[in-house]
Amino acid sequence: MKFLAFVGLFLIAQFNLFAQKYTFTHDDTLRGSITQERAWWDLQFYHLNVRINPADSSIKGSVNIRYKVLQPAQVLQVDLQRPLTIQRITQDGKELDFRRDGNAFFVTLQKPQSSGNQESILVEYSGKPHVAKRAPWDGGFSWKKDKEGLPFVATSCQGLGASVWWPCKDHMYDEPDSMQISVTVPKPLMDISNGRLRRVIDNNDNTRTFEWYVQNPINNYGVNVNIGNYVSWTDTLKGEKGTLDLSFYALAENIEKAKSQFQQVKPMLRAFEHWFGPYPFYEDGYKLVEVPYLGMEHQSSVTYGNGYQNGYLGRDLSATGWGLKWDFIIIHESGHEWYANNITYKDVADMWIHESFTNYSENLYTEYYFGKQAGSEYVIGCRKLIRNDKPIIGIYNVNNSGSGDMYYKGGNMLHTIRQMVDNDEKWRQILRGMNQSFYHQTVTTRQIEDYMSQQTGMDLSKIFDQYLRDTKIPLLEYKIEKKKLLYRWNNCVEGFAMPIKYKNEKGEWEKIQPTSDWKTLKIKRLKELEVDNNFYVEVKKVTS
Repeated sequence: MKFLAFVGLFLIAQFNLFAQKYTFTHDDTLRGSITQERAWWDLQFYHLNVRINPADSSIKGSVNIRYKVLQPAQVLQVDLQRPLTIQRITQDGKELDFRRDGNAFFVTLQKPQSSGNQESILVEYSGKPHVAKRAPWDGGFSWKKDKEGLPFVATSCQGLGASVWWPCKDHMYDEPDSMQISVTVPKPLMDISNGRLRRVIDNNDNTRTFEWYVQNPINNYGVNVNIGNYVSWTDTLKGEKGTLDLSFYALAENIEKAKSQFQQVKPMLRAFEHWFGPYPFYEDGYKLVEVPYLGMEHQSSVTYGNGYQNGYLGRDLSATGWGLKWDFIIIHESGHEWYANNITYKDVADMWIHESFTNYSENLYTEYYFGKQAGSEYVIGCRKLIRNDKPIIGIYNVNNSGSGDMYYKGGNMLHTIRQMVDNDEKWRQILRGMNQSFYHQTVTTRQIEDYMSQQTGMDLSKIFDQYLRDTKIPLLEYKIEKKKLLYRWNNCVEGFAMPIKYKNEKGEWEKIQPTSDWKTLKIKRLKELEVDNNFYVEVKKVTS
């Protein structure tokens, strides 16, 4: 028990040292934690009804928030970011008192909130929302114009949160079971949002209201509006769950390029259904929508701004040539339909669940169409982009994500685990089973770790500690003395003992399992240790 207490104190000390590098605000805590004003109610349904005026970059609307009472309480937290303001909040037609604390609003309910009851509040709001400076990374509203001078407008808000443009319960742990999105825009513009279009209403003030309905659970940042003078067309895919409806939207000026480039969607969906299981939102369909920024994984309304070219803005991130065989935004952002929109992190500190698996989906797509070697070359080629600057997992309860290494290092971690499993069909079933086991759920890192350890039949805890919670790259040290090969792991977390493949004297791949202590293997003619490059490690020959 003394040892465990020491370990606990050590970990707390390490966390405090790490946390001291950051300055967290009261707003960060209100946004990033499950406050007592959030915990007592379960979000069930939103109706977002918003009028967007591109002429002065303003919005005005309301959100009906339907919820189930888990335990009695009288104060409820709703989030809406400056400079937007709430004008009125009502329940059953009665106006409620509320106070603002930064970007959080605390609503005092008059009606007793009894456990098990279904209740709702109506929040009315308006203002000029935050303008995106570098969408989608610094998100908000992008107010642009097309070549004809017509408004071309879109939202993106993963980092800032959905409350940057509409009132909501802005924490990822709780999702509505379904959602209605009503967006009013000036004619002749269209709004494209999530789910299926139920109807278009012609209003008397030269505007139209587009009513969309999302049948599945949806995370807050996945909700979007895309406004433009769009041309649309449709298709279908015969997928694993039947017929999947596909819809495409592009500006009239880009229609020919779009019809050519968007042909990559059906092959992408076939590849990902092979690896991950059925597309998670057959009821809502799949849309690909042109926007005035790079793109984003909005659920059933994937956005695209990659310039109708392969690669990432025309570049191959892996520098192998394979990344120019496909359009990065179509592949990567659509991969998020499985990892981000189907399986969603509860806390942004666990953002790797979204980005590591989706980065790895690029490798799997490449493998599906160009072979296993091509997929491996792609993911290995991306290692040059790894910084090892800080842990991939961020700090919990303060809206803090970890290192950008969650992309390329996370993808290489998963590729490494695949080598440990050493059974491609088993690995594929693990990925498919994950999307089935956590279907339409919000999850923690621990749930994903435990699932993968259980399904692989291996204790992967030290692997995750090494690659997610540390910045060191495992170093396989070896030396050759007479007819002995000595080897061990160094530069790694305590207890790290990952098996690895090396090329034996017959030129065949063989497994060894180093630990932090020197191990010995009898050899005859081996002069150098060649390790399988599919493992994300470093190798060093020592002379003493």
